[in-house]
Amino acid sequence: MDSYERINDVLVNLFRDVLDLEEKAMADTAFGDLSINDWHIIDVIGPEGKKNMSRIAGKLSVSQGSLTIAMNGLCGKGYAERSRGETDRRVVNVSLTEKGRTAYQAHEDFRKRMVESAISDLSPEELEALGNSLSKLTSFFMSFKQN
Repeated sequence: MDSYERINDVLVNLFRDVLDLEEKAMADTAFGDLSINDWHIIDVIGPEGKKNMSRIAGKLSVSQGSLTIAMNGLCGKGYAERSRGETDRRVVNVSLTEKGRTAYQAHEDFRKRMVESAISDLSPEELEALGNSLSKLTSFFMSFKQN
């Protein structure tokens, strides 16, 4: 198998399986009640404080209706909470609870281990080349998002 075929095979399989594998890996934690969609929402909300529902929906490229349904689940499970805007009561802000911040940190730890496993044996030159290649791949995919 030449380099092109090997890279194509890795990318196709990785893109096909990564979300399922990530969800399975996180299911083996204390947060097994979260779907991969829940993890992505928790990731966007982040531990810093309140985030506006409209911004979260935009960042995830989902409708506010879809996000509302997902947030109902996260709030019901105790990972997040909603509050109304102080100056504009129509604005709904979301923040993570202590349980949600703990889940966020567990997910960050998982991602850190994932990246470390991918780069642990790379030389500085290989690491630079990998970073450049992944940046180009990101740019390729982002070009479709802008259209």
